[in-house]
Amino acid sequence: MLDILRRIVQEVSTAEDLHQALDIIVHRVKQALGIDVCSVYLMAPDRQHLMLMATEGLNPDSVGHVRLALGEGLVGLVAERAEPVNLDNATDHPLFRYFPETGEERYHAFLGVPIVHHRRMLGVLVAQQHERRRFDDEHVALLITLAAQLAGAISHAELIGEVGPRRGTPRQANLQIMGIPGASGVAIGTAVVAYAAAALDSVPDREPVVSVEEEIHAFREAVQRVREEMESIKLRMNGVLSSEELLLFDAYVMMLGSDSLVLRTIERIEAGSWAQAALRDTIRESTRAFDDMDDPYLRERATDLRDIGRRILTHLQSGQRKTEDFPERTILIGEDLTATQLAEVPVERLAGLVSARGTGSSHVAILARAMGIPAVMGVSDLPVGRMDGMEVVIDGYRGQIFLQPSRELREEFQRLVDEERELAEGLRNLALEPATTQDGVVIPVYANSGLLADINPSKQSGADGIGLYRTEVPFMIRDRFPGEEEQVEIYRQILSSFDPRPVTLRTLDVGGDKALPYFPVHEDNPFLGWRGIRITLDHPEIFLTQLRAMLRASQGLSNLQILFPMISSLDELKGALRLLQRARDELLDEHYVIPMPKVGVMVEVPSAVYLAEALARRVDFLSVGSNDLVQYLLAVDRNNARVADLYNALHPAVLRALKQVSEGAKKAGKPVSICGEMAADPAAAILLIGMGIDSLSVNVASLARVKWVIRSFSQARARELLNQCMEMEEPAAIRALLNNALMQVGLGGLVRAGKT
Repeated sequence: MLDILRRIVQEVSTAEDLHQALDIIVHRVKQALGIDVCSVYLMAPDRQHLMLMATEGLNPDSVGHVRLALGEGLVGLVAERAEPVNLDNATDHPLFRYFPETGEERYHAFLGVPIVHHRRMLGVLVAQQHERRRFDDEHVALLITLAAQLAGAISHAELIGEVGPRRGTPRQANLQIMGIPGASGVAIGTAVVAYAAAALDSVPDREPVVSVEEEIHAFREAVQRVREEMESIKLRMNGVLSSEELLLFDAYVMMLGSDSLVLRTIERIEAGSWAQAALRDTIRESTRAFDDMDDPYLRERATDLRDIGRRILTHLQSGQRKTEDFPERTILIGEDLTATQLAEVPVERLAGLVSARGTGSSHVAILARAMGIPAVMGVSDLPVGRMDGMEVVIDGYRGQIFLQPSRELREEFQRLVDEERELAEGLRNLALEPATTQDGVVIPVYANSGLLADINPSKQSGADGIGLYRTEVPFMIRDRFPGEEEQVEIYRQILSSFDPRPVTLRTLDVGGDKALPYFPVHEDNPFLGWRGIRITLDHPEIFLTQLRAMLRASQGLSNLQILFPMISSLDELKGALRLLQRARDELLDEHYVIPMPKVGVMVEVPSAVYLAEALARRVDFLSVGSNDLVQYLLAVDRNNARVADLYNALHPAVLRALKQVSEGAKKAGKPVSICGEMAADPAAAILLIGMGIDSLSVNVASLARVKWVIRSFSQARARELLNQCMEMEEPAAIRALLNNALMQVGLGGLVRAGKT
């Protein structure tokens, strides 16, 4: 049964569209289980009815015509209950509904399982048989597994209009998909799909770029080049391989001349597809036939076909994209966007980014924030391959995208885009002024950074220094650990650029969602595993090299501050301090003259909240990493779109924890700062001012806005609002109170930047 399941799933994953996937499911399930009928019913666009969309065993003419309301018939019962229904004689059930056009009165045994995606009912998968019997547990498990496999494909198909009578266009305007906020801002533009080179499955659907004739010509030329490559390889291997083994290359040449490959691809191009997608679908169709064969040798021919397909695709993709290939307002979309794909788009044409995978701490998201480009990450429901050329609206504040926006929605978002531009221009001069509350309290606002490219924007933004430099970023973009000299050069550039303004270098913080390709950490629960200070304490050779580089980079300067991440106990802090002292002692022995820098602890796990005073007594400052602290306090993975709505920095538990940290630091006589997305949220910034937080550290794009908030409130007023919020029990009520306070002082334009 597992082998059957694997093969069905493999076939479904390579289907050209939903209708082919459904046909594969009903055919394979009927064949594998030896049953008389397998059918799939899907929710109609009105969400009130189910439609028969595929069947093997019922009258094929009934497909698309049989409709039943939720709760109507046995299929409707499965959808209403959202659980399997297994009956030995369906006709005895009071809800049995007879549809004469299907001929199903002949069948007795009935098994229906719901198709559910993210709590949304999508349809029902049904098995039926002439004889009276209950389907066994193995059959039920198989159908449930296949229903889960189908769910994602159906969700994608709904978005692009493949479900329902009107195919090919989205079934409604303003289709909304949730993801994870990657970089703040809103954008309207045209989707351009970024895809990996020579990766057939990543090729998007697209019409011929210039003309059908040119696409066919390009395809034939690519086939000819691969044929020549095969002949050349055969000649080169003559004398190395036996004559029998050389026949493999003859087989490749035969495949390249076969009607099933060449003519089927040309037919698809003539039907309106560009050459790359036509080739993709032909290879899928051909390999499916081989995968279905019982003979292991013949099944291996599918691998040969895929190899040929990749070789042809490589030649089709040999030309580089030109500037004119990108619309004026490009929304770059990909399965897992990379920095190199981002770099291919002319900056002046890039309006936004959407990635089906990745998180707010992905390299491409960090780049987007540095460039001031809105980004939405982790959009798992995104039908990437079908989106090329589609009009898209993205909201980087909330992590939302809208497909096929209506005129009204487009106008609303255009107003927001215009307001953001005007706001940014109006705040440009304010950003250079100190952030002083109306009762005279100066609150420095620092910039978060992780790339050398951020240095100039951070300096010009009016930042009072660097509150958090993520040293793991230079580690992540290399294929090995950077050496001491390399690190010295990086840290020196940052320190010297901001001297005498402070620069806080966080020591290596990898693990969790930040992996090094050359230092893999595979764990069942990485966020509660080996990460941050735990890794560096276990690898003093890595830690000492970095600490030495930081200290050497600060020679002759006085603005270095070192921050230890993921500290959860006093023992960890003591271990880190010992290694820092050892690194300095080594450098003193080598005749470097380096004073001990200020040292801080990052408060980002619950244990550190309760140890705040004890930790603060042993260091020079505390820095709250709000992103991680919120997710640990609320047990919500901030990079998981499924629970994104539960992640809320204004949760009462979070506010109480921050207040406790602030009070603990004050008792020890040490300053405390906040970094992370919470510090950049205008509403949350009011509460942080009221708590007596000494400084804030935000991304450059948010710096001017946060300064505007600080200059618009007195600390006394912020404290009053904090006291009111501490009595509240719901984050939504807290948000509403703070948004109202922002509007009262004329900062209504900043309300958008907070999560409603």
